[in-house]
Amino acid sequence: MSHLAPLISDLALILICAGIITLIFKKLKQPLVLGYIVAGFLCSPHFQFTPSVTDEASMQVWSEIGVIFLLFALGLDFSFKKMLKAGSSAVIAACSIIFCMILIGMFVGWMFGWKHMDCLFLGGMLAMSSTTIIFKAFDDMGLRQQRFAGIVLSILVLEDILAIVLMVMLSTLAVSKNFEGGEMAYSIVKLAFFLILWFVVGIYLIPIFLRRVRRLMSNETLLIVSLALCFGMVVLAAKVGFSPAFGAFVMGSILSETVDSEHIEHLVAPVKDLFGAIFFVSVGMMVDPAMIVEYIVPIVVIVLAILLGQTVFGTCGVLLSGQPLKIAVQCGFSLTQIGEFAFIIASLGVSLNVTSHFLYPIVVAVSVITTFFTPYMIRLSGPAYRMIDARLPRFWKELLQRYSAGTTTVNLQNNWRKFLTAVLRIVLVYSVLSVAVMVLSFNFFRPVLVSALGDFWGNVLEAVVTIALIAPFLRAMIMKKNHSAEFKALWADSRYNHAPLISVILLRIILGIGFIVYIVEHLFQASTALVVGISLVVVLGMIFSRFLKKQSIGLERTFVQNLRSKDARKTYLGERQPEYAGRLLDRDLHLSDFHIPADSLWGGKTLKELDLGKKYGVHVASIIRGTHRLNIPGGDSRIFPDDTLQVIGTDEQLSAFASQVEEVSDYYSDDDFVKREMHLKQFVIVPDSPFLGRTILECGIRNKYHCLVVGVELKSETSLHKPDVNLPFGRGDIVWVVGEKDNLKKLFSANEPLKPDTDENEED
Repeated sequence: MSHLAPLISDLALILICAGIITLIFKKLKQPLVLGYIVAGFLCSPHFQFTPSVTDEASMQVWSEIGVIFLLFALGLDFSFKKMLKAGSSAVIAACSIIFCMILIGMFVGWMFGWKHMDCLFLGGMLAMSSTTIIFKAFDDMGLRQQRFAGIVLSILVLEDILAIVLMVMLSTLAVSKNFEGGEMAYSIVKLAFFLILWFVVGIYLIPIFLRRVRRLMSNETLLIVSLALCFGMVVLAAKVGFSPAFGAFVMGSILSETVDSEHIEHLVAPVKDLFGAIFFVSVGMMVDPAMIVEYIVPIVVIVLAILLGQTVFGTCGVLLSGQPLKIAVQCGFSLTQIGEFAFIIASLGVSLNVTSHFLYPIVVAVSVITTFFTPYMIRLSGPAYRMIDARLPRFWKELLQRYSAGTTTVNLQNNWRKFLTAVLRIVLVYSVLSVAVMVLSFNFFRPVLVSALGDFWGNVLEAVVTIALIAPFLRAMIMKKNHSAEFKALWADSRYNHAPLISVILLRIILGIGFIVYIVEHLFQASTALVVGISLVVVLGMIFSRFLKKQSIGLERTFVQNLRSKDARKTYLGERQPEYAGRLLDRDLHLSDFHIPADSLWGGKTLKELDLGKKYGVHVASIIRGTHRLNIPGGDSRIFPDDTLQVIGTDEQLSAFASQVEEVSDYYSDDDFVKREMHLKQFVIVPDSPFLGRTILECGIRNKYHCLVVGVELKSETSLHKPDVNLPFGRGDIVWVVGEKDNLKKLFSANEPLKPDTDENEED
């Protein structure tokens, strides 16, 4: 008998338990995450009535892989652009909630006398509400379309991103085992540096790579390549001191900006579901009932801290962001649970050996209890708001109304703010790229060049190579936005703006000179005056170089195109409205999409024939047909079934047009379906038939009688021949035809005096 490895038998046990329990939870309409946790408990040594997992170490490795896939899928689901578009309300609310809940978690841990790391990790676990559970609750309760639900989901998006940052900071604190401000500042700067570097380089290179190999990509190869990129970034993140999950999240965020992101997400989903299930099962395996009984008091206190803390600070955070009281209360009551990120942070503490053994099962128990209370807390938000509104003094009501109304006004941005923000972004990005190139060059190119050419000439060539590589970045850092509309407006607005604008340019030139000075001083021992003089000449050469100008413009243009490619593709396919649609609102015009039904009477007609502009006052801006788009179609352009029309008009015009689109379909009754049924019949060419001696074309069997000749039996033969449209019919030939019943009758009548056999079975 062959020997079965413990890993395989354990995996079989886990999947069997997970499959059975999740079916039960699906039937009970409960979150599947809880089902996985219950399945893990049943597979664990703590439950004596079922078989237990024997190789827990291997299961731990699989659960770490599950975390990687969960974070990779999370990165694919949203991007850095989505975070920037979330709005100031979500940013203020999320930051307020996370900061206050971390303090509450640390206070609760301190109150029970736990060690510092337990308190800190507990605060991180309590700060993150469960995206999965809230999505599920909103779907079950039919609340996804309400205004507060959109704000809650925006907050959750930011919480997920900030959770990644929090994991990096917790990892740094766990490794250093202290709370020094300098170490924390270094970690934050390091995190920002690598985020910018990986995002910029990834957005520039990965879409180009995917475009070049798209013809070679099948579903299988795209899945393998995507996972290779994911785990490559996981290894790279671990090499530079970050958690593997952070690397997976970053690569997912980069791939989310490509046109293949949705396809990749679809391919990765089954793998993510498998390993994610193993991760949550491993969470359930750590649940010890005896330990839960022992720590029942901390569990109850933590549950109360989450329910009260998220309710109070969630409401206050949303209020602080400028939302009305009712929306704030609904948001606060919706965030009162912890879920998947609490487990991930808890597993991080276990893997780093910095948290106590009791913290993991406590967090799991708290998650189960708060998940159970989630729908009830959401329903309680309405009565809670009415009670608060009834007892709130009028002064506070008016103050909150003025505050929420004030924050919804248009955000005024002057030219100075736009200009300085753009300059700071440019300087930061190109400085990061320049530093990265210098580090790689000094550590990889220089040893090779020095060993081949000697110290002096090797350093000379190293300086030339390094400066040449960063030259496009330095020129862009110095010259970008010096001829922008904001710069020109500020220059022309007041002569007092001239000095600050010139100072900004000089500071950027000095920064560029500083990079060159560092390279030269790092490689050579020379006087400061000589180094500065050489650097100044080099920077001036960069500024006036047309080649470098072309290179820097080309690099930035490629990056912007890659960054916008996904949105541009969705706009092209009609999945999102073009940018100009928002500007039409100023003139009370709107852009709407209309789908032409498959049975529409408009199918095959030109825009000139339909005359939509004259009849309804609307204008067809684009016709989207499959993966093709026709912008500004002419009068000779035809509309076909399943086309999507993008139409511009007022509300009244579009409403009238929409009702007409729905009414022009060609509907059939039951009698029509019977009349349209096709039959196979036959008739004989007799001596006095009008068809005798004439071909199929001359008889007009297809065009005149709308029937189809499928075969001919010649009189001299018994076999059925393929019809020849140019062969004349002979006497005694048997013609087999297909057609509708009424058309067949007309054909047979034309073949008089021969009549079709009326006694023949209609089904023949």
